[in-house]
Amino acid sequence: MQQEKKRGKRWVGSWAAAQQLVEEHNMPPEPGLANNTLRQIIRVSIGGEKIRLKFSNEYGNSPLYIKAAQLAVARGGSAIDTSTIKEISFAGDESVIIAPGEVVVSDTLDYELPGLTTMAITLYFGDVPTDLTGHPGSRTTSYIIPGNAIDAGEMSTAIRTEHWYIISGLDILTEDPEVRAVVALGDSITDGRGSTTDGNDRWTDILANRFQANSATAKIAVLNQGIGGNRVLRGGLGPTAISRFDRDVLAQNGVRYLIVFEGVNDIGEEGHKPETAEELIRAYRLFIEKAHEQDILVYGATILPFAGSQYDNKENEETRQKVNHWIRSSGEFDAVIDFAAAVEDPEQPGRLYSLYDCGDHLHLSPAGYRKLAGCIELAFFSS
Repeated sequence: MQQEKKRGKRWVGSWAAAQQLVEEHNMPPEPGLANNTLRQIIRVSIGGEKIRLKFSNEYGNSPLYIKAAQLAVARGGSAIDTSTIKEISFAGDESVIIAPGEVVVSDTLDYELPGLTTMAITLYFGDVPTDLTGHPGSRTTSYIIPGNAIDAGEMSTAIRTEHWYIISGLDILTEDPEVRAVVALGDSITDGRGSTTDGNDRWTDILANRFQANSATAKIAVLNQGIGGNRVLRGGLGPTAISRFDRDVLAQNGVRYLIVFEGVNDIGEEGHKPETAEELIRAYRLFIEKAHEQDILVYGATILPFAGSQYDNKENEETRQKVNHWIRSSGEFDAVIDFAAAVEDPEQPGRLYSLYDCGDHLHLSPAGYRKLAGCIELAFFSS
């Protein structure tokens, strides 16, 4: 590793998932994970030739035992291309015990990984904690098989669940200074509620597609750090954006850009507190300050309209307008991405345009997520 550093090599994140304590209703279905096999599907943003994976027991109440781990190219559903299987090792061993509160990083794998490749991570577990770490809003099907099925080419009899567990990141090793990452910090709209399960059509996925199709941005990774039900300030699901900022932004590898797109749950669920707007603005300023200290450019995204939703009332709309006015006009962000203007109904201000509304007047449809990704200026990612 010292040699790699001397040669100017560095790690850059290609895929990530923000971790939280898994709620009871999002726990793995029977037969569970202990002494069983779990296959999980992810799609990387940029590719590379040397990679590593991260596994988290951050919220576990006891050690987590991974007996064996593999990586392979996914072929749809639970199927993998068995010719692409690579064993994942940890300090030279095929197994690892992750202590409570810890994250482990795999050994470096030699792997010819193209950008936008869909990969399968298969884990065979021993004992697992009763409190699990994971990312419930995967929008991706995972597969559980009793016993050791780590070498299975397909898992047609598997129990299915739409959650990720334990996996938290995949990095690529590079010496190209143009390879960088953008973090999207957000809530369920970034996590992709309303997108297509297994469709990879969250706005961050579509942004990654745009990056790869454009030669000037093809070396930029997209790390989705959205958590459904998340808030910036207090309460909500998962750690607040303030409390997870260091972990999910500053500690990610190779980050050059940050998109801050969060605050609607604070506005909608704070009980019309008049100070919410100012508190959010102070939090955004803190994010900007901390990111700038690490030479990260910060782009502010406006909060989407929510008329007709559970958050709809006059006071909440006034707060949204106040926050969005500051985002647009303060000049404190390095640039502004006006998501709200992109998806608002021009005939009904304050409401999502119907084509972009998933039906709850708060989250977006796949067409809405395409609209968000399409309104982002790629020129923002040239410096």
